[in-house]
Amino acid sequence: MDETIIATSKELLGLMGIPYVQAPTEGEAQAAYMVQKGDARYAVSQDYDTLLFGTPTLVRNLTVSGKRKIRGRVVTVNPERMVLAEVLAGLKLTREQLIEIGILVGTDFNPGADGVGAKTGLKIVQKGEFAAKLAEKCPGFDPAPVMDFFLHPPVTSDYSLAWGHPDTAGIKKMLCEGYDFAEERVDAAIERYTVKAGQKTLESWF
Repeated sequence: MDETIIATSKELLGLMGIPYVQAPTEGEAQAAYMVQKGDARYAVSQDYDTLLFGTPTLVRNLTVSGKRKIRGRVVTVNPERMVLAEVLAGLKLTREQLIEIGILVGTDFNPGADGVGAKTGLKIVQKGEFAAKLAEKCPGFDPAPVMDFFLHPPVTSDYSLAWGHPDTAGIKKMLCEGYDFAEERVDAAIERYTVKAGQKTLESWF
């Protein structure tokens, strides 16, 4: 991602009083670590890799909830909570075995084995045939670095989650003077950003 976009995003978040964390590598790994520490309740992501990084609880569909048209049908998409311990217990797997399935299917760090989907990968791992199938489908590929990255990703403890008050003047100066946003548009966005009493919380979905 462009460094300018990252820098300006941090600046805007700071002006809005929203804490942010600079992850050393993968954001999902950092989020999983923060949930493991108890500093956050959920990791929110569409990426199932977040479970492979060991987040105790993953929430999906948070930003895409609502009515959606899929294949000509209107469906309601609600946030989905996934608890890692329940997933592992239900599939009768260890976390390492879940990562093995991910490696077979493909992750952000390896292309996966041709023709192996999630259901097939589950059967292969449950039968103890992960190494043999990988050797057959991906000769010469060493899965150990990918496994180690999921189990021991680089993360940081150097962060603060303290929320601040929005600097409305600073927000307007940055967006209107720096990026030619219409003042009325920014005012409307700031008003929507203000938390109102009775607003639905994430917990109320579950």
